[in-house]
Amino acid sequence: MFAVLPAAVLFDMDGTLVDTEQLWWEAVADVAGRVGYVLGETDAADVVGHGIGHTAGYLHEVVAEAPCVHELTDALDAAFTTRVEARIEPLPGVLALLDGLAAVGVPLAIVSASPRRVVDLVRDALGSARFAVTVAAEDVARTKPDPAPYLAAATALGVEPSACVAVEDTIVGVTSAEAAGCAVLAVSSTTAIAPAPGRTVVASLASIEAGDLGKSPVPQG
Repeated sequence: MFAVLPAAVLFDMDGTLVDTEQLWWEAVADVAGRVGYVLGETDAADVVGHGIGHTAGYLHEVVAEAPCVHELTDALDAAFTTRVEARIEPLPGVLALLDGLAAVGVPLAIVSASPRRVVDLVRDALGSARFAVTVAAEDVARTKPDPAPYLAAATALGVEPSACVAVEDTIVGVTSAEAAGCAVLAVSSTTAIAPAPGRTVVASLASIEAGDLGKSPVPQG
């Protein structure tokens, strides 16, 4: 695990705080189906962990006679938001970890590639007072895997990225956080993520407590 409590913990949202990765996949499959494309495993690299703009651009490329990227973006946004509104569910261990970090005075942020209205829905469902900062897709010029979202969160909190721990569940998000200079706690639940220097991998947040987090990793046994 990690040795020293961080200056802040920056949480990815989809698939990390709440069980929305499946909702995102369902939304993309729905929109793809409307334009005659069947989403499959080979599409995962351009769907899982990516923002709406990226996936809309991907569908525009792979679907013959697809609508314009703007139309696909709007359709994906609507399909995803509808599902999130109906089915927001914290993942195991999330609320206990958020409470534990708050109890020891560690500020928290949501750093997501999802649109602002989805981020706000999830923030409010989990308790808006828990998070000092939220970064959504519209808040940065480039979203994950670019480091911009994590750099923006650290700047808003007034801390150095290197003093933060990012909690992520996809390699896209891990790439973003590590490029920003954060240590990473990766939840390898839906996609395999290998341990690496500065990165600890766990199966679930249910086994993690506030004291397990910090910016400097301890070698894993």
